[in-house]
Amino acid sequence: MAPEIRTQLKKTAILFAIALLIFLFGMSSNAVEFLYSDGFYQLSAVAQRLISSVFPFALGDFMYLALVGYVLFSIFRAVKKLITTKKYFGGKSNKTLLIQPVNFMLILYIVFKLLWGLNYSRPSITGRLGISDEKYTTKDLVALGDFLIKRVNQIKASQPDHQGKKVYTAAGLAAGSKKAYDKMVKLNPFFNYRSPALKPVLFSWLITKIGIEGYYCPPSGEANINMRLPEFTLPFVACHEISHQLGIAREDEANLIGYMVSTNSTDVDFQYSGNYNILRSVLFEMRMKSPEDFEILYKKINAATLNDFRKEREFWMQYNGDMSAYMNVALDKFLKINNQVKGTDSYQDIVLWVFNLHRKELKNN
Repeated sequence: MAPEIRTQLKKTAILFAIALLIFLFGMSSNAVEFLYSDGFYQLSAVAQRLISSVFPFALGDFMYLALVGYVLFSIFRAVKKLITTKKYFGGKSNKTLLIQPVNFMLILYIVFKLLWGLNYSRPSITGRLGISDEKYTTKDLVALGDFLIKRVNQIKASQPDHQGKKVYTAAGLAAGSKKAYDKMVKLNPFFNYRSPALKPVLFSWLITKIGIEGYYCPPSGEANINMRLPEFTLPFVACHEISHQLGIAREDEANLIGYMVSTNSTDVDFQYSGNYNILRSVLFEMRMKSPEDFEILYKKINAATLNDFRKEREFWMQYNGDMSAYMNVALDKFLKINNQVKGTDSYQDIVLWVFNLHRKELKNN
């Protein structure tokens, strides 16, 4: 065997062994939480945010561009080499071309898992927060919808007049979210948010085109938010994305944290954003399970919030939904690979947890 091929195979064996160890470690959720999520990750993530916060732009977006550029260049170079030598499966150097992509994928897996991905294997944050997963009935769902509608109506009536709409900046959202998280940390140390790094996405048109509101960037530790979104959704999305920085990987749990933080903020705009977004999920669930009750409750929503629903719907209708559908399928598969067996269906778990979060209040009412 040629030395060049032997070297590549040794590298593959080492990388595979490391990847296997990480995979096996991820099978113990308690060990992951103790050693990784509450240990190593808290140090590495803060260090990443300290570095990325120096840059006024989304550093992670440039990292992704560099990665895509490297992959495309590598493919071009490999194809050119194969065509030049005309030895598609023979030749010492050409055989390594079959090994190098495997090594590259193993490296990506290892880096992703160590920087953030192992958080998918931690126990549900609901256990730490003392939130049960007791199932609700249709009657409970109606009560929750009525509860949230009352909240939304009251908050909307108390909101200051922004003369059309409030203009947010990423810095303003970061400051407001940090303040809200600092308030929550008094109730549970999990909410301790150090070294904020919330950035606007660089390619907001493309991000909106594929239906993304925001995302966490593991290479840089940044929480990136799509600033094109309707202003009343932005505070909730900011709090949601920041939860990913704290080590919440699952989308359903990030929605729960985003809801808890935004609705407990002293800023009424944050309160409205959190309640509005979860009310939307509850109404979606109710429309599926009890259309009659949905129609009754829908009529109780104030006109301004109904107008917000219309504005948000029109906003997304401006963009082609085909790509969004493809991305949703890809995201569904990604979530299932990373321990979310229900895939994107898990997004509706937020309704179950919000019900249990307010169960005592609902019974009193």
